Amino acid sequence: MFQEVKSPPLFLYMDSQQVKNQLIKFGSSSKAAHSVRFFKTGKGEYGEGDVFIGCTVPESRSVAAKFKYLSLSEIEKLLHDEMHECRFCALVILTDQFKKANELQKEEILNFYLNNTKWVNNWDLVDVSSYKIVGEWLKDKSDRGLLYRLANSELLWDQRIAIVSTMTLIKNDDFNDILKLSKFFLNHKHDLIHKACGWMLREVGKRDEYILKQFLNNFATLMPRTMLRYSIERLSAEERKEYMSK
Repeated sequence: MFQEVKSPPLFLYMDSQQVKNQLIKFGSSSKAAHSVRFFKTGKGEYGEGDVFIGCTVPESRSVAAKFKYLSLSEIEKLLHDEMHECRFCALVILTDQFKKANELQKEEILNFYLNNTKWVNNWDLVDVSSYKIVGEWLKDKSDRGLLYRLANSELLWDQRIAIVSTMTLIKNDDFNDILKLSKFFLNHKHDLIHKACGWMLREVGKRDEYILKQFLNNFATLMPRTMLRYSIERLSAEERKEYMSK
């Protein structure tokens, strides 16, 4: 009797070029020009040389949803692409796969991510991925050494990954690491680090204003102005004025 042969799942035929082609269809020269300025791609700026096609975040996410089963080898090609939106899409796919993975698969994705932080090379790429991978991995671990290895890296993006990864910990009322990292980065020279620390400290304040104020009372006079300003945004006008005057 004739036996029907089933076709392989469609996701086996998915590749990075298909993803890129779909992103290109959403491209907009005017939006690309805005992104080039917004993400500081000029000579000597943190995003120097980055390439944009003008694809919006919702558009990129819609493409990522279609390719959620993309293999790690194809995600890697996408992540290494010169086009910023390709890297963004790769990271959205990766975080979705991490969320649904078992423990062994999560470790594989974590190691893949850590081996490719060179290409997680703008603040939006860090912010869309770090706490969903590194933070989620660490939230039930007692050893947080990974955060401090990243913080001690010479790569700016590794440092920001360390900070923003604490978002997951903060949401679980675990503030110890962000307080340590914020103190560690008090003398950092880059405003992307100041902004990240201030943002996370503000998140601490949302959950425990007393802890935030303790940190501010100890370090407000030493904090870079940007870090301080970001951290106190949710305090009263009077309190903000008092801390800024210090």
